[in-house]
Amino acid sequence: MHLLAIRHAIAEEREEFAASGRGDSERPLTKHGKRQMKRVASGLRRVVKSIDVLGASPLVRAQQTASIVAEAYGEMAVATVPSLAPDSEPEAFAAWLGRQRIAEVVGAVGHDPHLGMLVTWLLAGRMEPRVDIEKGGAVLLEVEGAPGASCATLLWALTPGMLVRLGY
Repeated sequence: MHLLAIRHAIAEEREEFAASGRGDSERPLTKHGKRQMKRVASGLRRVVKSIDVLGASPLVRAQQTASIVAEAYGEMAVATVPSLAPDSEPEAFAAWLGRQRIAEVVGAVGHDPHLGMLVTWLLAGRMEPRVDIEKGGAVLLEVEGAPGASCATLLWALTPGMLVRLGY
């Protein structure tokens, strides 16, 4: 199985959004973030021809990012995956990923530094974020056997700028 880990696109600034009185989980993408993610998704589509399952953190900015990716792949469904929320345990994500075993490519939209920690854990078994994924960037892993610590190999990591250029 391949895991396409995608960091959510550019969202409103945390401090500015806090002034609205709403919780951080409701913080949305900016207009620029949405536009850029559409271009990023076009590039993703060129390097990853299909996604069988697409999951996203329950936070608004991840859901919005996943919706843009889903549209680029032909209006696919987006599953809400609580284990992609910040501070979730990697074992919970591994359990969800393990239930997707019939899929060839699983997409997962999450947050920094949690997503970087998940990728590091899948690659090296370390529970620390050693892989930096820019907003709108993506990493492709090959997961061998049951998902868990040190089960994956890095195939590539692309910045949003690289993905935008690939989309043309």
